[in-house]
Amino acid sequence: MTNLGEIYAIGTALCWVGTAVMFTAAGERIGSMVVNFLRMVMALAMLLVVNQVTRGMAVPLDATAHAWTWLSVSGLIGFTFGDLCLFRAFLLIGPRLGTLLMSFAPPLTAAIGYAFLGERLGPWQLLGMGLTLAGVVWAVLDRSPTPTTDVTPAQRRQGLVLGFCGALGQAVGLVLSKYGMGDFDALAANVIRVNAGMLGFGLLFFIIGWWPRVREGLRNRRALAFTAGGAFAGPFLGVTLSLLSVQNTEAGVAASIMGTTPVLIIPYAVFVGGERVSLGGILGALVAVGGVALLFLAPS
Repeated sequence: MTNLGEIYAIGTALCWVGTAVMFTAAGERIGSMVVNFLRMVMALAMLLVVNQVTRGMAVPLDATAHAWTWLSVSGLIGFTFGDLCLFRAFLLIGPRLGTLLMSFAPPLTAAIGYAFLGERLGPWQLLGMGLTLAGVVWAVLDRSPTPTTDVTPAQRRQGLVLGFCGALGQAVGLVLSKYGMGDFDALAANVIRVNAGMLGFGLLFFIIGWWPRVREGLRNRRALAFTAGGAFAGPFLGVTLSLLSVQNTEAGVAASIMGTTPVLIIPYAVFVGGERVSLGGILGALVAVGGVALLFLAPS
């Protein structure tokens, strides 16, 4: 058993670490929403160039109508809807609760994969998913500070709902990606998905009148450099690896391993950010690693 899907999922999680660091640095300068749109534009440009070189066509004109339809829908749900809900949730309830709510994504992905694709997980896979999720939650709870932003009870409820919707958007987007892609080339499929997400954000910015903010963001060269790094690590490489992952394993298993980013980012937080990690954070990370190891060893 080659475990290609699990290997690609670990690569995806590592890419999310890189894009989180770059995204934060750029977002502090020009705002997270503007960064997210610009990195989609940059990632699409990268994908078009690579597809032209590797496949002889920048735009995947050989994709079926089925692929174009479902990959576009997955891009709109995963990128536009999911990210929009998540960013708003972070503002309302803080990064700790927002990240914890995103931990619902793997079990939601497994449930939707079962209902929509008929994917069945064995008992050892379910145990591995459970351990991975428990470890991530433990590590996040232990190392993330309590948000200091004062919010009303109504705003808190809104933030919780939006955080859950962010996790749901990620789960639905991943399952629809697998359904729409099938055996089609992952890089070419990513062109369709990123293009849909970019157009979704572009339409949203038109509705809310945020294009002046985009023009202002384009003047900040340092922010653009960080955004380009995030575009490479995230929508370009990370999302492509995530598509390869769901092509080679169950969507719920892939989502569980991808969800270990809060654990994988701990070494960066310690050695670069100067954070202290308590015993609970270390034990949570070890539990998550054990869960991932079990997913590698569990029979499909």
